[in-house]
Amino acid sequence: MIKSSSLFILLIMMVTGVSAQEVIPLYEGTVPGSKPSETYTETSQLGKDGIARIGKVTTPTLTVFKAPADKATGTAVIICPGGGYSILAIGHEGFDVAKRFNEIGVTAFVLKYRLPSDEIMVDKAYALLQDGQQAIYLVRKNAKAYGIKPNKVGVLGFSAGGHFASTLLAHYDDVKIEGAGKIKLRPDFGVLVYPVISFEESVHTGTMKNLLGPNPTDALKHYFSANKNVSTKTPPIFLVHAKDDKTVPVANSILLNEALKRNKVHSAIYLYENGGHGFGLKNKTSDVDWFNLLTVWMKKEKF
Repeated sequence: MIKSSSLFILLIMMVTGVSAQEVIPLYEGTVPGSKPSETYTETSQLGKDGIARIGKVTTPTLTVFKAPADKATGTAVIICPGGGYSILAIGHEGFDVAKRFNEIGVTAFVLKYRLPSDEIMVDKAYALLQDGQQAIYLVRKNAKAYGIKPNKVGVLGFSAGGHFASTLLAHYDDVKIEGAGKIKLRPDFGVLVYPVISFEESVHTGTMKNLLGPNPTDALKHYFSANKNVSTKTPPIFLVHAKDDKTVPVANSILLNEALKRNKVHSAIYLYENGGHGFGLKNKTSDVDWFNLLTVWMKKEKF
């Protein structure tokens, strides 16, 4: 574990070009719901494409990117990188995004969450929800220390990380952690970028199989389809997708946005004509910067 943690901190330094950020373990001691394994070892690498990736996560953490004091707004966001629930594209869908949030005065927490695995998890379907709720709990619990407001904590996710974030937005009242007490687990807002949303329509089968196994029940598929679990109490959500995304069909974002509208939940959606999947902060086919649109939306929604 020490070797894995050291590699992770070194990776942060390589990707961000700055001194190591503060890294907070999600849990003290043994990770709840985990199983021991002598062969399952965390991996970190910086690919030739410049993308930093993490695999086989055993120790979930939050990496803190605190907003500069002269810009800080009190808003915070927990960032969930994508990777099909098989890896975490933690560079361009994590650290890079956190730095962009710092520029607008938002403190960002990059969540290195466990990836579904029967080898190290008692129940891989719900372990991720547990990690996400624990992250929200820790951020709110330590809000004063990080100069943030407990009622301005959002979640952002890309691709499978978007599915993860959408589950946190849909099932915040299905508490999977112990000791939360009076700290609420409902995110105040959500940002979903080319997200996997439905396991019932326009399904990205790889993501579903990695999370639920090869033959999930209809009940599980329904539970993990955020568009089927929207209510009038669902937090406001901002969506981004490209119409020509051949990996995760744009129908995923459209289905969720339609469900939000039916329930009168504040939402906004921006659809690029082109761009495919996995473009992160920059869609090279367009001059439109979705992050600037998000900034305007966050101001409108008073975040």
